[in-house]
Amino acid sequence: MQSPIHFSHARASELTRAWLSVGCLLLFVVPGCSQRTENKSSDATDESATNVSVQLNWYPEVEHGGVYQSVVDGTYESLGLRVSIQPGGRATQVASELATARSQFAITNADDVVLARSQGADVVAVMAAVQDHPRCILVRADSGVERLDDLSGLTLQRQAGRAFLAFLEQGGYLEDVRQVPYHNSIAAMVTDPKIAVQAYSVAEPLIAEQQGLEVRTLMVSELGWNPYSSVLVTTGGMIRESPEIVREMVAGTVAGWKAFLKNPEKANAAILKANQHGMTKEALQFGAEQMIPLAMPSGNPDEVGTMSAERWEMLVSQMAELELVEADSVKSEDCFTTEFLPSVK
Repeated sequence: MQSPIHFSHARASELTRAWLSVGCLLLFVVPGCSQRTENKSSDATDESATNVSVQLNWYPEVEHGGVYQSVVDGTYESLGLRVSIQPGGRATQVASELATARSQFAITNADDVVLARSQGADVVAVMAAVQDHPRCILVRADSGVERLDDLSGLTLQRQAGRAFLAFLEQGGYLEDVRQVPYHNSIAAMVTDPKIAVQAYSVAEPLIAEQQGLEVRTLMVSELGWNPYSSVLVTTGGMIRESPEIVREMVAGTVAGWKAFLKNPEKANAAILKANQHGMTKEALQFGAEQMIPLAMPSGNPDEVGTMSAERWEMLVSQMAELELVEADSVKSEDCFTTEFLPSVK
């Protein structure tokens, strides 16, 4: 049976809807820490530890590896945090979780932070684990397509409304490309070399290989659309009212990602146990390997977690130009802060 890891990239559109469904909940943000302890991912017994909940934007996968790592190796616990990981899914309302303080932190993508803020959500990125976004277009090696500007004449299976599609369309990369719904599977590629699918480089290439297909992975980030991913976010209220908790959470998550990228075995075992949606050990190992150059493009571990004003300014500008947000509705400096990052002075 084909591994359901290919479902992971439906989460982007689901998360966008989740951000935009906050509505009046945004008026009632409650800073501070939840005492909710169900589904705890730590066996910590220190009564002085602070309960912290992290809402995932999808089912547990390698994109959440650093969080799981710091739970299983005790890093969060050593910092005085008892961390509960809340798995996501198709109907996860991440913004509501933050707005009502049921979760104090969440994992998402940078473009979703911009979308959330454009709708009035008090969402702030505090670290970015993945520097180069894993978004790609997957084509068969015998398709004749070697670059993203060679897609003319193909049929692209995609989820309509995604920001990367608007970017590709504006750049002319999808001219004469027939766009059809993406059904969370690469099955159509098996019989038709003229089918391309939206994908993540940490997942679908392995699925193709397992089905005997030789494929080519075309990274969208190489064209200039490169929002941070696996971004740890919280609320402005949390930053103002509980800065030390934010600082410890960021420190623990950065440390977790660095450890995960060195040896993901224990975290992957925890992810596999928590996933419950057909995830495999092989898929997690492949994904973890692919994460290394995405999280550390320069090969320097100190790059993990970092963010720059220039990258956020570019993203906000791109999204305004693509008419995904209204011009001047979002200030890039409000989308993130580097004050809690261990490597930033």
